[in-house]
Amino acid sequence: MDMRSPIRLALVIAAIAAATAAGVMVGMALVAHHALDALGVSMVSIPVALTVFAVSLWLIKRFVQERVDLIHRTIHDTQAGGTASRVKGPDPLGSVGVEVEAWAEEKRTEITGLKERERFRREFIGNLAHELRTPIFSIQGYILTLLEGGLEDGKVNRDFLERASNGVDRLIRIVEDMDLITQLESGVMAMDVERMDLNGAVNEGMRALEMKARERRVTLRNELDEDVLVRADHDRLLQVFTNLFNNAVNYGTEGGWCSVRSFDVGDRVLVEVSDNGIGIAEEHLPRLFERFYRVGKSRARNEGGSGLGLAIVKHIVEAHGGTITVKSVEGKGTTFGFTLPKGK
Repeated sequence: MDMRSPIRLALVIAAIAAATAAGVMVGMALVAHHALDALGVSMVSIPVALTVFAVSLWLIKRFVQERVDLIHRTIHDTQAGGTASRVKGPDPLGSVGVEVEAWAEEKRTEITGLKERERFRREFIGNLAHELRTPIFSIQGYILTLLEGGLEDGKVNRDFLERASNGVDRLIRIVEDMDLITQLESGVMAMDVERMDLNGAVNEGMRALEMKARERRVTLRNELDEDVLVRADHDRLLQVFTNLFNNAVNYGTEGGWCSVRSFDVGDRVLVEVSDNGIGIAEEHLPRLFERFYRVGKSRARNEGGSGLGLAIVKHIVEAHGGTITVKSVEGKGTTFGFTLPKGK
């Protein structure tokens, strides 16, 4: 609706008023038996029409403007708690229509985001409950067996107590990892960033997984050049490599390998950790770094892990100002790539 519509409406009202005035004059003349010419009618009806047109147009514009202002105040108060300025110009309804559409689109986007976050919240709570349930039920089962007579059996009691202890250790790891992620997200964790050689953290991480890799017949290879200098927190970077190596060993193929390489990319160092394991289906890649996210039956639940390894890796890399990505093909392997500030 543009401003021509109020003018047309005012003209119609003015024409009706003029016709009514002319009709009244003619009626009065007939009753009084007076002759009335066209000039007399026009001298009365034209001023009436002009007056009615002016008054009608002013009232219509005021009526429209009040409602435009009300809509604008509602939009602006909802958006920022402010007040809207009075809309001026030749087409107030057109202007408010554009703004209402933009406001509606913003609200639709917000609602979509809220629904998505709610879905992730539900999934996270469900996954957390599942992760905690597994060790808790295991501990409960071992303790009940001991209380029901197993405690007196020397062949059973120590074995079950050790298993219950392992379950408690897993609970502790989950809680500690959750606390670590919370600190990384909130920025309260102090990072001891220093100039360091990337080879040191890589070799230390490989030594920590050496026995496990040997048992699973997976070869860990450090293919970095000498003196790859970065600025990083040594202990946190060690966590990154340990988690990535652990994934490569757990889901690697027998006789497979896991290698580490680096590339110079300006003021950053790109680090790639690659393996030739079972790989990950493409639909799982966008959510791989979510807490407790499992890619499916192809990756069995690791009783010793907290389910938070890759989420921790992502947060540590981002705490260093870097980014992390993953590429994978089922049956051919996986490559994790992340950036670190170059040590200068």
